[in-house]
Amino acid sequence: MAKNLIYVCKNCGYETIGKFGKCPECGAWGSFTEKELELKKSQKTPLIRKIGQNSVQKLNNVTGKNSDRVVSNIKEFDRVMGGGIVQDSVTIISARPGAGKSTLLMQISNMLANLGMKVLYASGEESETQLKKRAERLFDKTSDNIFVISTNSLDNVVDNLDKNDIDVLIVDSIQTFVLEEFLPSRAGSPTQSLECAYKCVEIAKNNERPRIVFLVGQLNKEDEISGLRAIEHLVDTVLYIEGEKGEAIRNLVATKNRYGSTGEIGFFIMEENGLISIDNPSEYFMTVRDKPVKGSALASIKEGSRSILMEVESLMSQSFTPYPSRITDYIKKDSLNICISILEDKTGLKFFDKNVVLKAVGGFRIYDPSINFAIIMSIASSYYNKPIKNDVVFIGDVALTGEVRKAQSINDKIMEADRLGVKEIAIGNKNPDVKANNANIVRFKDIMEAINYYLK
Repeated sequence: MAKNLIYVCKNCGYETIGKFGKCPECGAWGSFTEKELELKKSQKTPLIRKIGQNSVQKLNNVTGKNSDRVVSNIKEFDRVMGGGIVQDSVTIISARPGAGKSTLLMQISNMLANLGMKVLYASGEESETQLKKRAERLFDKTSDNIFVISTNSLDNVVDNLDKNDIDVLIVDSIQTFVLEEFLPSRAGSPTQSLECAYKCVEIAKNNERPRIVFLVGQLNKEDEISGLRAIEHLVDTVLYIEGEKGEAIRNLVATKNRYGSTGEIGFFIMEENGLISIDNPSEYFMTVRDKPVKGSALASIKEGSRSILMEVESLMSQSFTPYPSRITDYIKKDSLNICISILEDKTGLKFFDKNVVLKAVGGFRIYDPSINFAIIMSIASSYYNKPIKNDVVFIGDVALTGEVRKAQSINDKIMEADRLGVKEIAIGNKNPDVKANNANIVRFKDIMEAINYYLK
C-alpha cells in the first residue's frame, strides 16, 4: 500500500504535499525532507455540527431566552454591538498589531467579571504573566472572576470551561489554536482556524449552557482576517479597530452584526489605562478657534446611527509641475477630484496649476456624501483666500450640475449641529421643511449661490 508522504522544510517547518527545490516560505534550497503522514479516523471532519437543538419546531414557538443582552458599560462598545452583548453570540475582533485588540478585550473581561460573570481569557500568544501585567496596567483592581490560560490547545480550553463554570470565553487569537483531531495541520492553517471557529460557535450556541465568545483574528498583508472567509460568515459579529500609527484615536467598526446595525462605529482614545470611550465625538473632530481661518468648513455627517460634526480643511499651493498634486486624508481621492471638476466647470475657478490638499479632522474614513458641500466650500475658501465663519455648517451632496442635493437623515444632522451651538446651517433647497431650535437654516439652489453668499 502506498505511503502518505508530505515534505517538511528543515529550516522553517513549512509543509507541502509536493517537493520543491526552494522553500517558498523561507527561501532555503534543498531543505525538504520526506515525512510519513499517519492518518487517523478522528482526522475526518465531522459532517454534523452540534449547534442548536437539531429538531424542527414552529418559529412562533422559538423563545429568545439566550438573546438577552449584557451591557458592558463601555458605552461606545455597547453602541457598536447594538446595545449590548447577546449571551449566545460569537464576535471576532481584528486590527493591525498594536491597535488595541487585547487591551479592549481585557477591559471587557473586567467589566463583565465585575457584573458577576466568570471570564476565561485563553491566549495562544502571551503567557499568564504578560496577561497579569496588562491587567495591572489597566485596572486599579482586577476582578476575581477572571481566569487565564496560556495554551494553543483549544481542547485544553474546552476542558476548563465546565470545570470553572465559565460564562465568557475569549480566544486570543484564533489563528494560534489547534484541535488535536485535526493534527498534523499546523496552527494558523485554514483547516485549523476554521475548525477552531466552528468549535467556538458550538460552545456559544449550546442551548443548555450558552456562552459569550470573543475571538481575536489576525490580519494578513491585505488587511483582511487571515484564513478562510468562511470564518467571518460563521460568527455573529465582525469588528475592526482602525487607527493610524502615532494617533491616539481608535475607531471600532462593525462590518457585520446579526444583532445590530452594520456600519456602526464607536470612537475611543488610547491612553495609559486603556481605550477610553469618546461619548461626544464631535468635540474631537472640530477645532475651536477664536477667529475663522481660510480653507476650513464644518460638515454634519452620519456614521452608523449617529450624526457627527466634522471639520474639513483644505490647503492650496502653486504647482510647478505638469501634474499638480491631489492629496487627501480620510476622504476618498475621487471625491476631491469630482469636487474640483464641479468647481472648475460651474464657477470658472482654475486649478490646473494648483496643488490641493484635503484633510478631514478625526482619523476615520468618511463615506457619507453629505460632506461634499463642505469640501467644495473649503476648497473655494482656500482659493479665494477668505475664511468662512466658524459657526456655519454645510450639509448636502453636490450634483455634477452644481446643485446642492438633499441629504439623508437631515433632521438628525441638523439636531447635532444645533446642539453644539452653531449659528447657521446651509442646506440644499430641495430638502423638506426642517427647523432648528436655535440655528438659522439657509437654503441654496447650487454651489454658486453659496460661494457668492459666504465668500464674495
